Amino acid sequence: MIVHLIDGTYELFRHFYGQRSWNQGKDKPFGAVAGVLHSILEMVETGATHVGVATDHVIESFRNDLWPDYKTGEGIEPVLYSQFLPLEDALTAMGVAVWPMIELEADDGLASAAHLADQDPRVEKVCIWANDKDLAQCVRGNRVVQIVRKGMQIRDAAGVRKKFGVDPELIPDFLALVGDAQDGYPGIRGIGPSTAANLLNRFGPIESFPPEKLGGALENAILFKTLATLKTDAPLFANVDEMEWKGPTAAFTDWATRIDDKRLLARAQGAIDKRDHQRTTPRDEAPKTVMEEPAP
Repeated sequence: MIVHLIDGTYELFRHFYGQRSWNQGKDKPFGAVAGVLHSILEMVETGATHVGVATDHVIESFRNDLWPDYKTGEGIEPVLYSQFLPLEDALTAMGVAVWPMIELEADDGLASAAHLADQDPRVEKVCIWANDKDLAQCVRGNRVVQIVRKGMQIRDAAGVRKKFGVDPELIPDFLALVGDAQDGYPGIRGIGPSTAANLLNRFGPIESFPPEKLGGALENAILFKTLATLKTDAPLFANVDEMEWKGPTAAFTDWATRIDDKRLLARAQGAIDKRDHQRTTPRDEAPKTVMEEPAP
């Protein structure tokens, strides 16, 4: 089986601002929620069977206690922020496994889910649908890969090294040195991507650097590495079978009405019918899933 793990918060932002490009500022109350639901149904239609979504139930996490300038929910448009919780409820009603993160972040949820799924010998591949740079640390060979929406890039370990100049395991160290403006920490002054990659490839993790390399900046570098290191021990599920999509629940009818998108029910039923047909189709005749296509 192929497991698909999705950054629900990113998807909500993506659809919200994507719709802004044509709705002339007339945001529908649940427009972004509907967009995310349609995206996941499209994945199911193209062969995805096991899907899990991690969301930021709240933006703040334990990292805000470690670094005062770490990202917060300040500045998020109210009409977008008001769709955070409805997205979780609507996904649950649609029968999708959802992990709302509170003390942790959605990225920690994805990292934990990837770690758990990677332990199951039945899993052929784990696909993390997320753009954040820190999730590159979760990549393992070509078994656990990151799907970057922009250009639909599929990054395996070789792709991570090509992009950042270091192996996936050193991504937290790399981000600690160069910083991550999106998450709100600056990195170490005077160290850019090339220098960071050269140092890490020469000396290994930050803790292995000769004392003179970072000097008085070592303490901050270690702190930023802590911020960049994703948690992989969140107990999200006991078995990957919990992620198998079996169709919407009875509550989805009410949600489709509330969202005011008549296509959702029909599309969900069509996805069930297509899934049932695929189960009766000989394996060598079955259509490929979206993640079985060659990497660009």
